Amino acid sequence: MQLLLIADRDETTRKQIAGFFSGSEYSVIEADSVDVVLSNVLKKEAKVILLGSEFDGLSAMKIIPLLKSCNQNLTIILISNEESLPLIRRFRKEGIFYHALKPVNGDDKEELKQVVQCAFHNSTDRRLSTKGSTLENSNGEIHRGLDK
Repeated sequence: MQLLLIADRDETTRKQIAGFFSGSEYSVIEADSVDVVLSNVLKKEAKVILLGSEFDGLSAMKIIPLLKSCNQNLTIILISNEESLPLIRRFRKEGIFYHALKPVNGDDKEELKQVVQCAFHNSTDRRLSTKGSTLENSNGEIHRGLDK
């Protein structure tokens, strides 16, 4: 079972998002402190993290480079109501996979589920391609990864 880490200072948001994924194919861990997040990232247990814009007194802009330096293959989905295009560009340069607004309705819930599914799929593709694996797509075409 793949580990999905939900890191947000807002307990209501954490619980709401965790509820979206209850009964899914993901094992969900809620984190309300940087030490829990770093522990999972350093152990490389978490492949995908849903990260709030501010966490444990630190802004996401400061946390994201730290997380990426601990595990460059970590897929970060930023959940924030931030809509400033220049700031979103900075987040993207730091390595986020996707920026989502905090969910408020069913469409947001569905978007988040699809993004997480895509993030895990991309995470698996990256790992396979770095291990020299062979991958067959739905058309029967074979793609070989790079040998390290």
